[in-house]
Amino acid sequence: MSSKSLTFALFGNLYQQEKSAAIHQVLACLKVHGARVVIDEEYYHFINEMCDVRSILSASKCCFTTFTGNDFEADFAISMGGDGTFLKTASRVGIKQIPILGINMGRLGFLADVPSDDVEACLQALYHDDFAVESRAVIQVKADGHEHDEPLYALNDVAILKRDTASMIAIRASINGQYLNTYQADGLIVSTPTGSTAYSLSNGGPIIVPGTKVFSMTAVAPHSLNVRPIVFSDSSIVELDVESRSHSFLVAIDGRSEKFKEGTKITLRRAPYDVKVVKRSDHRYFNTLREKMMWGADTR
Repeated sequence: MSSKSLTFALFGNLYQQEKSAAIHQVLACLKVHGARVVIDEEYYHFINEMCDVRSILSASKCCFTTFTGNDFEADFAISMGGDGTFLKTASRVGIKQIPILGINMGRLGFLADVPSDDVEACLQALYHDDFAVESRAVIQVKADGHEHDEPLYALNDVAILKRDTASMIAIRASINGQYLNTYQADGLIVSTPTGSTAYSLSNGGPIIVPGTKVFSMTAVAPHSLNVRPIVFSDSSIVELDVESRSHSFLVAIDGRSEKFKEGTKITLRRAPYDVKVVKRSDHRYFNTLREKMMWGADTR
């Protein structure tokens, strides 16, 4: 049992019952360290169907509680799943500045990059302060004339998209008050460096190394072959106005989409906070990139 007292907030994917052994391992490791564990209530009910959480965590110095919404505090947040689960965890952690550790329950991810069988070594590193914390820029989304009073936030990207089978939309983009272009396209993606290897990349956007102080803008199926991605300072303010024959369009924030009415002005800027990502001290971004992109692999 570790002498240091730490609290972990636990989040996870609700659709991975086959990963129950990995979940059991994570809980057992937390018990060994005498950690205090706070578990997202919905996730608690899900994992409790597969293993008795209370019996696993029962120890003199190990206790757990559940929470709902954003009503929690912790030294670290643990995201158990893939990169999608990590994004949802980041939205729940929000401005709390709690470092997030991504434990991957499947294939290697860019954000969830700790294999489940490395959990014990990773927790040991946390207790011995043998880790790094990376700050990842977040996009703040403000929609004038929409029901949302509070801004929304994206760690990966914000995508302006046409609805279903509707015709392409026209997106008038300005940066820092200067008109850039009107994109006739199926959509437009504004991405952080973290999200540059996600939806943006699949549409021909650039790979941007995390920590680089830029955002990128990439069109989705543009009508003109002359349209190319553009990279700009993350201190910029982006304004987007959309015209659509269906008089509505979608805004997808880290993949979660919502319908907006035509005439809604979308304003994007860097959020007043960053997301803190826990990385092992021996982590190398380019190793992950090379493996995910299969660079150097002989595909013959």
